[in-house]
Amino acid sequence: MVLALGLLIVLALIFGPSLWVKLVMKRYSSEKPEMPGTGGELAKHLIERFSLKDVKVEITELGDHYDPIEKKVRLLREHYESKSLTAVAIAAHEVGHAIQDHQGDQRLATRTKMIPVVDKVARWSVAIIYLSPVIGIITRHPMPFSFLLFLGLSGFIARMMVHAVTLPIEFDASFSKALPLLREGKYVSESNEKAVSSILRAAALTYVSAALADILNLGRWMVILLRR
Repeated sequence: MVLALGLLIVLALIFGPSLWVKLVMKRYSSEKPEMPGTGGELAKHLIERFSLKDVKVEITELGDHYDPIEKKVRLLREHYESKSLTAVAIAAHEVGHAIQDHQGDQRLATRTKMIPVVDKVARWSVAIIYLSPVIGIITRHPMPFSFLLFLGLSGFIARMMVHAVTLPIEFDASFSKALPLLREGKYVSESNEKAVSSILRAAALTYVSAALADILNLGRWMVILLRR
């Protein structure tokens, strides 16, 4: 009973935020003909308004995001072409990242530099973790296993560092950039501001599920390491 309850709590921690994000996005995804434009049109308008001259907007299949390397706001087709509250809020959120980039936000710059390195470390760490038992058996010595496992954990630690940098960036894009500009520009009515705030909060929490999964994985491997 206790084990089952613990498993349910872990699953809720990992999948709960992701499920909530999807529910919020879907709840406000219905078309609103009274909206002045689609998500893609709003993104282009905001880019022009804030003189983000090198930034382009395009459709993607890989999830809504801003690419600071290629200077592109990428939106899913349903957000690029829709006049829903979700589409407008997501477009404003991603343009918020472009504004951060334009303003020289050091956190975004740090994250951009970290990601390629962390991706490589994460790939190597997975390989190291799975090779550790084999090397330990071959050498018949605990030191190589423990040392390699410690190196393997570095991938999880590196990813957690990226998450730690990412979350403040996401909340800034939602509540210091997107929400004020939507409110001040009257792109959404006052009656819809509460809904838009929920969507922007969901956009900011997109990475929480991955962060929690990495924390749990790190804890699991730490237990294994300490038992050696």
